[in-house]
Parts: sequence; C-alpha cells; structure tokens
Amino acid sequence: MAGRRRASKHGVVALCLLLVSLVGCGGRPASDTARADVQRLLDRRSAAVLDRDRAAFRRTGDLDWFENARGVPFAAWSYRLTTLHRDGATATAEAELDYRIQGYDNAPVSVGRTLTLSLDASGQWYVDTEKPAEKSAEQLWDQGEVAVVRGEHSLVLGAEQSTEILHSYADLADHAVPAVSAAWGTDWSRHVVVLVPNSLDGMAALLGSPASSYRGIAAVTTGETGAPASAPADRIIVNPDAYGVLGDVGKQVVLTHETTHVATRAHTSAATPLWLSEGYADFVGYLGSGRSPAQAAPELWRAVTDGRVPAALPEDADFGFSGNATELAQAYESGWMACRMVADQWGEPKLREFYQAVGVRKERAGAVEDALERVLDTDLDDFTARWRDYLRARLG
Repeated sequence: MAGRRRASKHGVVALCLLLVSLVGCGGRPASDTARADVQRLLDRRSAAVLDRDRAAFRRTGDLDWFENARGVPFAAWSYRLTTLHRDGATATAEAELDYRIQGYDNAPVSVGRTLTLSLDASGQWYVDTEKPAEKSAEQLWDQGEVAVVRGEHSLVLGAEQSTEILHSYADLADHAVPAVSAAWGTDWSRHVVVLVPNSLDGMAALLGSPASSYRGIAAVTTGETGAPASAPADRIIVNPDAYGVLGDVGKQVVLTHETTHVATRAHTSAATPLWLSEGYADFVGYLGSGRSPAQAAPELWRAVTDGRVPAALPEDADFGFSGNATELAQAYESGWMACRMVADQWGEPKLREFYQAVGVRKERAGAVEDALERVLDTDLDDFTARWRDYLRARLG
C-alpha cells in the first residue's frame, strides 16, 4: 500500500532487542512493584492508627505525629496513593488521607499528605516523614499532643492545651447548642466539634492561610455551604490569642455565633449574603446576653451618633478579615442590626423563614429581593430605609 514500507528482518530483531530491556519482547510491562508496595505500607499505617497500635505504626516508619493523635476517636482512616516519585532507594509520595471522627463526621474529611520514604535493610519501604501536602492545611495533631474532652453536645480537641481549659470550651459549647436549637429548630446535628490550637499561628495553619488574616478574630467555622447531612462535621476553630481576652459573655456569644453557623449550614448557599449569615449568627449569639445595641455594636453606634448612618447594607467584601478593623466591625454590627430589626418588626419565626427562603436559591441575583417580597412583603429599598431608621432609633 502506498506510503508504507516493509521493515527488514534485521530491523525487527533490533527493535525487539531494544524493547526486551524495557517491557520484554512478549509485550508485558516489566514489574515495578514500588507503587503497590507503598500503598500496602500506607494500608498498614492506617490500620495501626485505627488500632492505636504504636508498635505496628512504628514498623511503618517514624512515629512523627502518631503519639499526638492517639486520643482522637477516629472511626475511619485511610490513604490513597496519588503519585510516587522514586529515586533509587528513596521516594516521595503524595497521598489523599480520608478520616472520620466517631459520632461526628457523616463523611470523610479529605486532606493531602506528602510522605518521604526509603528502603530499609530488608528492602521494605519505610516512611521517614509525613506532613501536609503543599497548599493543604495542617491537622491538629501536626501541632502537638491532642487532648480530648467530651461534652454533652460537643467534642473539644486541643493541641498542647490542658484538659481544664478544654472543659471550659465544652461548657460553652454545651450551652450554645440548646440555645441555637431554641432559636433555629432541631433539624441539625445538634453537636459541634471545637478545635483549640495553641496560638494564632496554629489556627491559621489549620485553615491554610496567613496568620495576619485572622488576627483579632476569636473563632471561625469551617464547612461547605449547603452541605448535605452526609458531610463531614463543621469545625469551630478557635484563635486562643483573641478568644482568651474576651469576658465570659463575649466567649459565650462567640461560641453560640459559631454554633449557629453549624446549624444553618444546610440552609446557607451562594445566594446568602454575608450580612444575613453573619447577622443571623450574631442575632442568636446575643439572645439572652443582656447586651444593648450600643454595647454590642460600638463602632456602628459611634458612626450613627456622628451622623454617619450607612447608606446600604454591607457588601460581602466588607467582611474581609484583612481589611480595616473598624469597617469590619461595622459590617458585622450592621448585619446583626438588620436581623434584629426583622425579629422586632416581623417576629423571630419570620426571620428564620426569610433566612431559609434566601438560602434555597442557588445564585445571588434576586434571591434577597424575592425572599423580602414573599416572606416580609417588602422590597429592598423599603427594607433598607427601615433598617436605617432602626439604626437611628436604637443607636442615635
């Protein structure tokens, strides 16, 4: 056939000899078992973690963080090897670690891990180090020994923290859970996981972000908005530096605020503006605190008393942690006052219904406006005008 040439016999033989060294002349790949061997090593490592078997874990490699995590009640732990780069007797592995905490996670938490390995004297792979993969957050046990305290509605894990301190967090969380259920309802997990690192830097490492992003922030809640019931439990991550300077009321408000985020997560979506999600969390957090608007919203009070009443509800960008601290405080306080106004003028059930009506939408455009009309029988211009009048009445 035109365009083809028959190879010579000698050319075929030479080609086959070349391929023998690579794949074998029969066409079957040469056996390099390193990948399968490393996966089996990781499987043994997983079993040792779940069994809390120090000797078995030691046979897979250096103990690294194993002792730190022995008290954590894991229900599942498994690695999936994704890439392996071998250089003779050493290798670097990238793996996806999935784990679940017993009684709290309905689906695995997935994180990236990087492991360095070497062959021991018997020719078996051995883990020299294991750490978070690039751009992956640390886990609490990467930061030190983890102490565990169980509350009635909470599990508190702390790195290099005393059990006495962790019990104080459990007490606050155990008060927050029923308070949130009383305001929001009971259609949520009704328990929380609280992580207490030993510093601001530790908090930032758990979140995979610079410490400067969270300076002055007492706590944050991780979790996917609109997450189904079959999802990992949200984590309330505390900044012990900022949290520690709060008074008793402030500490309770913060834990109740963050617990509200856990409860409302399934009804929070991309359509939910931050003034509503943060404002509602503050609304629930301050219920029963005895704090007046001027006490709970000092920055907004200063602005209003100076005649600087905000012209519009805050934008999402106003809630950036790295921005101006005063403007950030005013954004939170503005959202809280908007939700407080809805509860005062339409009632708390309508506030909850409004929140859910916004969150049921998948996109931001028109979501708030539609919920205002259907639930509160108003529009955005009227709502904003009412809110500005409310600020003058309560803060002026």
